[in-house]
Amino acid sequence: MKLEAVDYAAPGADKLFVESLRATGFGVLKNHPISKQSVTSIYQNWQSFFDSAEKEQYLFDKATQDGFFPITVSETAKGFKKKDIKEYYHYYPWGKCPPELKQELADYYQAAMTLAAELLGWVEKYSPAEVAKKYSQPLSNMIKDSEQTLLRILHYPPLTGDEEPDAIRAAAHEDINLLTILPAANEPGLQVQGKGDQWIDVPSDFGNLIINIGDMLQEASGQYFPSTTHRVINPDGADMSKSRISLPLFLHPRPDVVLSERHTADSYLKERLRELGVA
Repeated sequence: MKLEAVDYAAPGADKLFVESLRATGFGVLKNHPISKQSVTSIYQNWQSFFDSAEKEQYLFDKATQDGFFPITVSETAKGFKKKDIKEYYHYYPWGKCPPELKQELADYYQAAMTLAAELLGWVEKYSPAEVAKKYSQPLSNMIKDSEQTLLRILHYPPLTGDEEPDAIRAAAHEDINLLTILPAANEPGLQVQGKGDQWIDVPSDFGNLIINIGDMLQEASGQYFPSTTHRVINPDGADMSKSRISLPLFLHPRPDVVLSERHTADSYLKERLRELGVA
């Protein structure tokens, strides 16, 4: 398995992108519409936020899942017993957010959502007829007016060497949602699982946009589009002293959207949040 960046502006980009998703669960785009300058500014401003005591004023609400999640309540990946070494902030347009950081996030959220709708359209365009008929409605319509789509600002703090044995920044997991839209982080570490025990580094060139399939799209497509296992490994040597900031947008359908005979988006999300130990 090899992940190669697709030029968003090139002829046939839509087909190449969906072929990559189908083969690996991941697609990588370059020359896309998301501003590098915007991403850089968000990384810098939120690093300052995570380094400050202000973050404690925005502790998450367990019912609404917005706000700051400290390392002490970080997720435990399904099948694992050790919490991930990370803290993060959940941003929704309707949720709490530091006033000085909100407009920048709101602008990024809107730009990413616009691109996301286009990418879902690409996925549907190149879904075989027998797969497309499983969709209860157009994929891009599933996220229309959804208040569940989540922008997560992730902070993986520097490692001290005192971490629990076998704990890593993000243990092997699959995402819950339809697609995840992720600008390349400011440090490497993201890997996708290939065949067997093979782990492949996801291209982390700054400016790339990484997109992966979530369980909800796998469910809606009758397993045609694979929700591939991925993880964030711990750095070595001098890189242990570096923070890592990441900015995934998790595309969630409206709660009433029917994914399959087994699940609506709401029932699926609640089941997974219970498994993660955050609800």
